[in-house]
Amino acid sequence: MSIPENIGLIMKKLEANNMKPYYCKTREDALELLKTLIPEGATVTHGGSVTISEIGADKLISNGSYNYLDRSKCETREDQQKLYRDSFFADVFLTSSNALTENGELYNVDGNANRISAIAFGPKSVIAVVGVNKIVKDLDAAITRVKTIAAPKNTVRLGLDTYCAKKGQCASLSMACPKMSDGCHSPQRICCSYLVSGQQREKDRIKVVIVNEELGY
Repeated sequence: MSIPENIGLIMKKLEANNMKPYYCKTREDALELLKTLIPEGATVTHGGSVTISEIGADKLISNGSYNYLDRSKCETREDQQKLYRDSFFADVFLTSSNALTENGELYNVDGNANRISAIAFGPKSVIAVVGVNKIVKDLDAAITRVKTIAAPKNTVRLGLDTYCAKKGQCASLSMACPKMSDGCHSPQRICCSYLVSGQQREKDRIKVVIVNEELGY
């Protein structure tokens, strides 16, 4: 399979950072790849992710072949918190990423921090499926991407009352020199905790599937 030059370079950077890279041309290819990366019977869960839904991974892991920790089944806040904690003992955690830099870094921002916590530590294997729309030059561009694209679109999707949901960009962008964690003070703010995944100690625990399509926010 021919891999675009820019993606091939990012894959080399990911390998240097001890993350296992994969390339898929389409979302269908990505779903087929996941079938080979997730053993039958494995305990699997995922963070809140449009990408995971768009490729059909949530349907795959709910087909009865896996022990699926399904966040949509949580009826109370207590149920949700328990599932988040149980996720640390999962065999596989599926996610996307808010941005992937050309230097082979994953950048993620969370409201509850359950997703970035699982990416950082806990599940035996983390699989991040990333569309080409999330590739950025560097961490500064990743921060800007969240403030102008990922956060506004996700707050609208979730029906939250935040500045970015109404204005289409982070409140911090009205400041002269906005910093990574600057933003609104809404109780529904989703940009609360931040994670940069650079070089990993545990080789290939994090797997990054780059899909040559636009996926998620």
